[in-house]
Amino acid sequence: MSRIAESELIINNRGAVYHLDVHPDEIASTVILVGDPGRVAKVSKHFDKVEYKCAHREFITHTGFVGNKRISVVSTGIGPDNIDIALNELDALVNIDFATREIKSHLNKLRLVRFGTSGALQSDIPVDSFVASTHGLGLDNLMNYYRYERSSDDKMMAEAFSEQTGLNKEVCIPYVFSGCSHLLQAFNSGFHQGITVTCPGFFGPQGRILRLPLSSPGLINKLTDFKFHNHRITNFEMEASAIYGLGKLMGHDCLSVNVIIANRVRKEFSKDSELAVEKMIAASLEVLTSIE
Repeated sequence: MSRIAESELIINNRGAVYHLDVHPDEIASTVILVGDPGRVAKVSKHFDKVEYKCAHREFITHTGFVGNKRISVVSTGIGPDNIDIALNELDALVNIDFATREIKSHLNKLRLVRFGTSGALQSDIPVDSFVASTHGLGLDNLMNYYRYERSSDDKMMAEAFSEQTGLNKEVCIPYVFSGCSHLLQAFNSGFHQGITVTCPGFFGPQGRILRLPLSSPGLINKLTDFKFHNHRITNFEMEASAIYGLGKLMGHDCLSVNVIIANRVRKEFSKDSELAVEKMIAASLEVLTSIE
């Protein structure tokens, strides 16, 4: 088995992976991913015990216990590029031997669940409600840098999306990955479910117009109107498809859970988004800690 060079996997002086600054002993097999570094403490305050706290740049990690279940919460920052860093380093922590720099003969599976914020793309999904993503549909280009075989269902959904929306393929080549069915079954009661679109930016890529015109005007309507069999797009944000894509290729179980803080169809924004986030964290932790 080939050795991974120092330039490819950077390990710091304390034996921790470079960007996360986390040692293999400091990460749990269940990892909650949040974009906002300030949200890490809002999650870990629900822990019965916190073992480790690590911080480097926007990547903050708290690992502890809820009852007997060991859980880590890691902030990724915003966007698919940061997800590429976070997921590759999380996988390295459990599946690469840091002493020999070789891939382990037995691969470990992580449970990765995003607790995020998002904008609804359907008028019947109100602000402050929760969405669990059945699929991550990427308008970013991250997964195009990795070699993989698309499943027939995911490929057909991506092709239908391109055909129905007419988005310029010079701008993006959409890709689709499904979430973990076992986790989706658990996040059923009290959660809307549907396709989450991941965008590579917040303004133009999400159809917002300030001073600059858009190359794909009418994006919101195109996303809202999309249908594929019994699936529809419920919301969009900036991380889910990258988590689903990388996680599936690495063999991990992934789910993205979002609180809706804006409804782009009804042009509404939550009157108390911090309270909505707190309710989402509490509800999602209750479900997550009940799963065997």
